[in-house]
Amino acid sequence: MRTPVTYLFVPADRPERFAKAMGSGADRVILDLEDAVRPEAKPAARAAIRAAALDWPRVVVRVNPATTEFIADDLSAVAATGAMAVMLPKAEEPREVARVRDAIGREIEVIPQIETALGLERVDALLGAQGVRRVAFGHLDYALDLGCVPEWEALTLARQRLVWRSRLAGRDAPVDSVTPELDPARVAEDTARAKALGMGGKLLIHPAQVAPSAESFAPTEAELAWARRVLAAVAAGAGAIAVDGRMVDKPVEDAARRILDLSPNAQEHV
Repeated sequence: MRTPVTYLFVPADRPERFAKAMGSGADRVILDLEDAVRPEAKPAARAAIRAAALDWPRVVVRVNPATTEFIADDLSAVAATGAMAVMLPKAEEPREVARVRDAIGREIEVIPQIETALGLERVDALLGAQGVRRVAFGHLDYALDLGCVPEWEALTLARQRLVWRSRLAGRDAPVDSVTPELDPARVAEDTARAKALGMGGKLLIHPAQVAPSAESFAPTEAELAWARRVLAAVAAGAGAIAVDGRMVDKPVEDAARRILDLSPNAQEHV
């Protein structure tokens, strides 16, 4: 199965928007119980999640941080659904991940969201926790925690560390943070920069952001054609193999497979 790339937030207290979000083309829809929902609206948001009839294998629920008063009721609501994953904001401790899984009471993916300096410091432990396939970055809260501006130059090191440590842990490439602006060109630019750093997905806040983000992550036709040639040569060859004048070794073969995995039609290339 192709690794999810686009993750679209929708406020959990706006059930009239759920269907539109599910039909947006996003790989995953995140029903948000945290920042998008005021404290007084959280009970209604949980009720809306419980009552929703959705394609649950595509749904992630972002709960409130583990240190808040809301977490127990949030997890109870998730446990009543078939959601495939929980996003845990301001994650800092592996035991928080274990608490989520224990409360849900079934196999479920947990996506720790790195939004603090301490969370970044402990990312290795979070990546090693049971149920974690990848982490997500929350650059606005992270910048607030550090007291820096939420701009690319100030946060490049954090993004690179997430990519680096995810790779060493054998986990999927991390999901990059949101683009607050709705301008498609800005979304495409941010996605391209995230991809260039090795990020493997992006958080989105509006359906209009899905297409430009997906297109920016998708390989070009030239890249796909090269990857197909490489894998065809590997399948047919014996001994030393060259494609387009370049020797094909294991890293080149792996790069070709990664390109095909990023294609929206990945199954056609297997």
